[in-house]
Amino acid sequence: MRLKLSLRAVNSNKIALNYNYSLSSAIYKLLEFGSPEFSSFLHDLGYSIENKYYKLFTFSIKLEKTALDYNSLILISPKAELYITSPLIDDFIKNFVIGTFENRAIEIMSDNIFTKFNINQVEIIPEPTFSNQMHFKMMTPLVLSTYKLYSGRLNQYYFRYNDNIEEINRVFQQNLVNKYQVITKRTYSGNGIKISWDEKYIENATKKNKRLSKKVSIIKDIKNPIDIIGIYCPFKLEGDPELIKIGYEAGYGEKNSMGFGMVEAVSN
Repeated sequence: MRLKLSLRAVNSNKIALNYNYSLSSAIYKLLEFGSPEFSSFLHDLGYSIENKYYKLFTFSIKLEKTALDYNSLILISPKAELYITSPLIDDFIKNFVIGTFENRAIEIMSDNIFTKFNINQVEIIPEPTFSNQMHFKMMTPLVLSTYKLYSGRLNQYYFRYNDNIEEINRVFQQNLVNKYQVITKRTYSGNGIKISWDEKYIENATKKNKRLSKKVSIIKDIKNPIDIIGIYCPFKLEGDPELIKIGYEAGYGEKNSMGFGMVEAVSN
């Protein structure tokens, strides 16, 4: 299920450029109003399978009008929209909605910039009809990674759109299969899924020198930020509609609880 929150900044005309970690923390705080136990479980552990952990939600904030100012965004307009999605209706969505009505605000503190948004409205966004071929555009970057050997050590490598598409598909599909098995508690036996990039979009972006990847710093500790690189390119999915729905609701790829992998369905 997907929600849209209508927000309004009330204390500041700035928000930190790298707000992902702080906004994720604010979401957990709203969950606490509905269920402190569930909020702690999701934050500290999450759902595990094959030594991987999934939080099964993601989010995207859309600021109405901004201007860049060093490490912050100037809020030319105080209006914003927060989109949040999860397949966990009873555990996540209901407790989050309770939190929004109890608290009526979201507070973001990052890079020593404090921004408070009042929550003016919460509404449900209808889901698209899921089929075996769908097109999506990114609301937030898609993160996919593997480990590669550098100088005798295994290091995490974040895929770019022009990396080997078979390897991207292997990682992309396994991520969705794991989420499917965690959510349904069943072994996956479907036909799988395949991702392909929007080549026309890539061609146009290349001509305009527009970047197709984005680096985002996760600032849990201001002295030791973690840089994450995500792909920002529309794509087509072909295959199992159940897997497509899982990704739409829980987020595609990795780092979903930090606000990555949220998409919007578009017509062909």
